[in-house]
Amino acid sequence: MSARSAKVARKTKESEVSVHLVLDGSGTIDIDTGVPFFDHMLSQLGKHAGFDLTVKTVGDIDVDSHHTVEDTSLAFGQALREALGDKAGIRRFGDAMVPLDEVLVQAAVDLSGRPYLVHRQPEIVELIGTFDTTLGRHIWESIVAEARIALHVRVLEGRNAHHVFEAQFKAVARALRDAVALDARITGIPSTKGTL
Repeated sequence: MSARSAKVARKTKESEVSVHLVLDGSGTIDIDTGVPFFDHMLSQLGKHAGFDLTVKTVGDIDVDSHHTVEDTSLAFGQALREALGDKAGIRRFGDAMVPLDEVLVQAAVDLSGRPYLVHRQPEIVELIGTFDTTLGRHIWESIVAEARIALHVRVLEGRNAHHVFEAQFKAVARALRDAVALDARITGIPSTKGTL
């Protein structure tokens, strides 16, 4: 079986991003976006999905972290879509319920080819260190748009902002891990339409 992987480069006037994603990895991660908390979250995503994930971003963080986070998320979504190829033999659907101390997050994903996001989280503080927490939903929007997946993320319980973010990334990672997995019982595209 050939490696299900993708390398994506994205360059704008605001950032330069390189993403290398291997779906059938071992959770080896190397993340450097210049935004430490975002690096921590992408590390959770790679590790708990079992992906090998390398991300290098140089962005205009002297302005703020918005462009860096957005462009990195778009590039990750594109890499996920490309690594999946024609999606033959995948499980397609995945879901997870992840606790992190007082937080409980539910995530469900459909690698449908149709981008759609439902995201629910409680009000939290606006900053975790220097990280703008209002970017949370936008991260998922950007990944979903380029990956062309349906993603539902619901924070069922929680108050600590760091935990609220981290549990979301872990839950999405576990849902993706199941959805991208190959299933020997599925011989083609897992859709009655014949395409995803």
